Amino acid sequence: MKTVTGGVTAAKGYKAAATAAGIKYEGRMDMAMIVSDVPAVLAGTFTTNVVKAAPVKWDQRIVAEEGTAHAVVVNAGIANACTGQEGMEYCQKTAEAAGEALGVETAQVLVASTGVIGMQLPMEKLASGIRAMVPKLSDTIESGQEAACAILTTDTKSKEVAVSFEVEGKTVTVGGMCKGSGMIHPNMCTMLGFVTTDLAISQELLQEALSEDVKDTYNMISVDGDTSTNDTVLLLANGMAGNKKITEKDENYQKFAEALNLVNTTLAKKMAGDGEGATALFETKVIHADTKEHAKTLAKSVICSSLTKAAIFGHDANWGRILCALGYSGVEFDPENIELFFQSKSGQIQIYKDGIATDYSETEATKILSDEEVTVLVDMKMGEEKAAAWGCDLTYDYVKINADYRS
Repeated sequence: MKTVTGGVTAAKGYKAAATAAGIKYEGRMDMAMIVSDVPAVLAGTFTTNVVKAAPVKWDQRIVAEEGTAHAVVVNAGIANACTGQEGMEYCQKTAEAAGEALGVETAQVLVASTGVIGMQLPMEKLASGIRAMVPKLSDTIESGQEAACAILTTDTKSKEVAVSFEVEGKTVTVGGMCKGSGMIHPNMCTMLGFVTTDLAISQELLQEALSEDVKDTYNMISVDGDTSTNDTVLLLANGMAGNKKITEKDENYQKFAEALNLVNTTLAKKMAGDGEGATALFETKVIHADTKEHAKTLAKSVICSSLTKAAIFGHDANWGRILCALGYSGVEFDPENIELFFQSKSGQIQIYKDGIATDYSETEATKILSDEEVTVLVDMKMGEEKAAAWGCDLTYDYVKINADYRS
């Protein structure tokens, strides 16, 4: 398993393009397209919010009824959420326009949107954007990078990654891109994620691999406790690596699952670290828990704590807030038996043991907490299970960004 350069165009048989359609933003790219040279087997996971955007409903139907897709069209700026029948019709029209331009069936086109809720899409601009992108489609790394930039909203940086591995002498690549910065919370957060692979695999196993992996990756991040209407992760597998089709959970399936986890974990952490207004990626690792579910619950509770997030922003070793978040998580434990540590590239320091604070250096703790990636390590001393969750610090800028988001 090795990391390679690129994102959605890293795997064989995928092209991408981007354009500035002027949907909401002026002077920047705001539409992207991903196209597979051949029909790709399809899997997807979607928001758990009862209020689902039109593109979510469209893609859910394509995944369930078609099981394959040729293309994905994405726009940023307007979410096409809470837009009624008109919003659904725009999904249809977008897919029709892309299908006509690409020479594929409408039902082979997925759509995704992100941005302001309640606004209708400017269909003429979307159609024009599609026509502009099709001639630009390319399998270059640069085209993938442009697509990753075009789907951003309040994000400050693009997010992509790719890995490769061997399956019976064939090189298989998994690459992905995502966007997400605010309205991020476990159980699918405000994010769009697109993962491509040239692996040959059955749709049933592809869907199972994605559904299982989301639990330990995208479902383990939080920025602000809000779950969006548009959350979508799409996984396409076009089989162009030339491997024998995977139809059972054998060693080759496990290799793919490992690669998928690496891609999704990397993208999830990039989103958490780029939370709106954030200055630091905030990770919580729970070790030696009695059950996996308890480990996940405890880790999530800490990274979701607004007081702890504010302390991380202030580089303040306020361990009481961490202990408090663990205590209200709903998991039973003995607070006098656990241990707490802070970690970063600057080192590790133990801050709590045997029910009281250790004799730690506040200066050293502040130094550790001043790095761009900070980890709280929680040793439960109850068993052998572990979990990790990712968030970010809570800053003044978060409020500023969301106070005038629509304008």
